[in-house]
This record gives sequence, structure tokens and C-alpha cells, in this order.
Amino acid sequence: MFAVTVTFRIKPEHWQPFLSAVQTNAEASRDGEEGCRRFDVCTDADRPGEVFLYELYDDEAAFEIHHGTEHYAVFSEAVADLVEDKAVVTYRSVT
Repeated sequence: MFAVTVTFRIKPEHWQPFLSAVQTNAEASRDGEEGCRRFDVCTDADRPGEVFLYELYDDEAAFEIHHGTEHYAVFSEAVADLVEDKAVVTYRSVT
């Protein structure tokens, strides 16, 4: 398995548009990508403006396919000006 975590810092005035866009992207990924096993969108009231994604793919190739999808391109373009910061960390299963 290939795990991806993404932490976004969202500009306060763009919170709702970002959440809508990321939830649409997550749903399209879960429902339409054969190699996507999980795509969670998480927030915490103690950290306003932060969105954490947890994505799980069959392998790194499935994650690369995700990056080539139309819904990912639409998401990336839609949120480009809404995000203050983005950190991506990946992990490979050792079992």
C-alpha cells in the first residue's frame, strides 16, 4: 500500500469553497479510481484553517494515476488561490 498525507492551511475567507472542492475530489477519487482505497478529509476545531487528508492507494502507480485524473485537475485549479500552505508526505507499506 501507498499512503499519502496532505496538510493544507486555508485562507480564512476561503474555508467553505475549499471544503466543498476537496470533498468533491475525495468522493470522485474513492468512487472512480480503482487503486484508491481510502480518501479521508479531516478537520479539527482546535486548528481552524487546517485540513488534513489521508489517502491510501494500492501502490505509487495508482497515486500517479490519481494525479492524472480530470477531477484532480479541476480540484487543483479551483483551490490554487485558496491555500496558504500545503505539505505532502508519503509512506510505503513495509508489510
